[in-house]
Amino acid sequence: MREQTILFDLDDTLVHCNKYFDFVIDQFIDLMLTWYSGHGLSAQDIKQKQLQIDLAGIHIHGFMPDRFPKSFVETYQWFASQYNRPTNVKEEAWLMQLGHTVYEYTAEPYPQMNETLDHLQQAGHRLFLYTGGDATIQMKKVKDLSLDTYFDDRIFVTVHKTREYMETIMNEQRFDRNHTWMIGNSIKTDVLPALHAGIHSIHIPVQQDWEYNKGTIDITPKGAFYQLNSLQEVPDTIHAYIQK
Repeated sequence: MREQTILFDLDDTLVHCNKYFDFVIDQFIDLMLTWYSGHGLSAQDIKQKQLQIDLAGIHIHGFMPDRFPKSFVETYQWFASQYNRPTNVKEEAWLMQLGHTVYEYTAEPYPQMNETLDHLQQAGHRLFLYTGGDATIQMKKVKDLSLDTYFDDRIFVTVHKTREYMETIMNEQRFDRNHTWMIGNSIKTDVLPALHAGIHSIHIPVQQDWEYNKGTIDITPKGAFYQLNSLQEVPDTIHAYIQK
């Protein structure tokens, strides 16, 4: 069997992520509804504005850790302006602190994570981790779950997970694109960069995915492109393809 180079996304591919952000956002909304009681503000209004501000921040700051907490503060300031409610330094500090709690949760693996990686590693494939975010935060997840057992030092972390960065990896590592795969939950940061780089891709969507991860496939794949329901389907899918 021909050895494959397989790049895995981390958040919401190997480990849970979105559910922690959703939990903290719900806490933020509860605070805002308390502070703005009597103003007719709805939870949906707050959620939509926070998402709008957070997505706009990615284009400037990428996946820097302060971006998410700052979206709480900027949402708070926006509604303060709309409703003529004075802002409060202590409230803003509390929102920054609340936003940062999302990074304190212990990483929880998706079902069959270890079994999937074991299977691919034992089959002789080279495994790489390619993730977006702050290096300290992402490497803590790697350490907590002993993912270096599979990836060793073959780990790429960037705050801007783009087509250009994918192309940089391909060129610097001199990967054989006919035998390289990208596996992840995000159409925008996993699938599309992979397909534009001319490598194989596997999309594993998650329920209620973050809006930023969504996108439209605007390119005809040069190689394989699969959409699977779970991580554990990956080894058999890759092996079936390379045995054709």
